[in-house]
Amino acid sequence: MVGATRGFSRYSNTPSGGLPGVASVGNPGPASPTLLEVIRGLAGSSVETIERGKTIFFPGDPAERVYLLRRGAVRLSRVYESGEEITVALLRENSLFGVLSLLTGQRSDRFYHAIAFTRVEMVTAPATSVRRAIEQDASVGLLLLQGLSSRILQTETMIETLTHRDMSSRLVSFLLVLCRDFGVPGNEGITIDLRLSHQAIAEAIGSTRVTITRLLGDLRNDGLVQIDRKKITVFDPIALAKRFS
Repeated sequence: MVGATRGFSRYSNTPSGGLPGVASVGNPGPASPTLLEVIRGLAGSSVETIERGKTIFFPGDPAERVYLLRRGAVRLSRVYESGEEITVALLRENSLFGVLSLLTGQRSDRFYHAIAFTRVEMVTAPATSVRRAIEQDASVGLLLLQGLSSRILQTETMIETLTHRDMSSRLVSFLLVLCRDFGVPGNEGITIDLRLSHQAIAEAIGSTRVTITRLLGDLRNDGLVQIDRKKITVFDPIALAKRFS
């Protein structure tokens, strides 16, 4: 069963204690800092807003900053020699990305094309500041490792979605992922808390807008989904999953 958890959680304003090499966020307190608080408190950190469809970085770009997604969704994809672009992850809030430079030590290790799938708000920090914080406090490294582990799981989920050769099954699998990661429970079912155009869905799963329009129409006619102002509501995720299992 798909978890009915809200896509955009509200962050706690609980103050945190200071970390060596990390600027203090709020008043000192006993609570451990969150990854958001750590990144936001680093020297050179900033908040960036990127409009839907805009590129955050291209493959091969200098890996100078680390990103933490605060609001919205980011699509990571890879472009192959054939020209085909494959989605490798659809990141939700609290997702960490752009961190491979911390592991490889290389400044040009952007393997993915990062695009704002929706309008997004991110907290970013220089990779040098993040590396310095890790060296001075092991707990920062643990937080980053937890964030990276979550990212790997999201990638594995997306790869599993794209293994479906039948486009109907691929679309259903993608909708179930969105319900899990961006779903808001309501009286009628689970509403995906993203405004999704048919073109955006098509690009995410390697289809065409015409095909997605037809398949979503079939799901709607079968009473499995409702679409209102580009927001999709899945009435019963279990029934949807069984429809193409």
